[in-house]
Amino acid sequence: MSRDRDPEGRARSARPRDGLGRPLAHDAVGVPRLGEGVTRTPQQTLTEAVELLRAGRPFHAHEVFEDAWKSCPDEERAFWRALAQLAVGLTHAARGNAPGAAGLLRRGATALRGWRDTTHGADLQVLLPQAERWAAAADASDLGWVDAGLRSTAEALARGLDD
Repeated sequence: MSRDRDPEGRARSARPRDGLGRPLAHDAVGVPRLGEGVTRTPQQTLTEAVELLRAGRPFHAHEVFEDAWKSCPDEERAFWRALAQLAVGLTHAARGNAPGAAGLLRRGATALRGWRDTTHGADLQVLLPQAERWAAAADASDLGWVDAGLRSTAEALARGLDD
């Protein structure tokens, strides 16, 4: 059986995906896929990620953050990678994978320590303690916070967008 490939020859599944990034059957209708390798400004990155989080699509927000970390200046890579880790942690939580959520939320929060409280307008004073609380809850297999977590993450990231 041959694998799906992108134009550069890298393996890439052509299967449609659901809102949490899970592959669906080839004949299913999924959510629109985002282009990969898109270069955005920090404000465009946060705006698109906030919209995706508000729509309950943290996996897709992770892809936007991943594009940023792969295309940003070296000194910002850890910031964008940490936000991608938080988004993947939220994805695991929304999928019901408490151990995966706890690990990635904790890793992302740890990586964000030391950044300015409002890097690119993202309110890290709100986001960091939330992510740490959610990681602790996920450690206890409590995922009842997921919907509120998606909303409050979006709001913490959006705070500086209107300035």
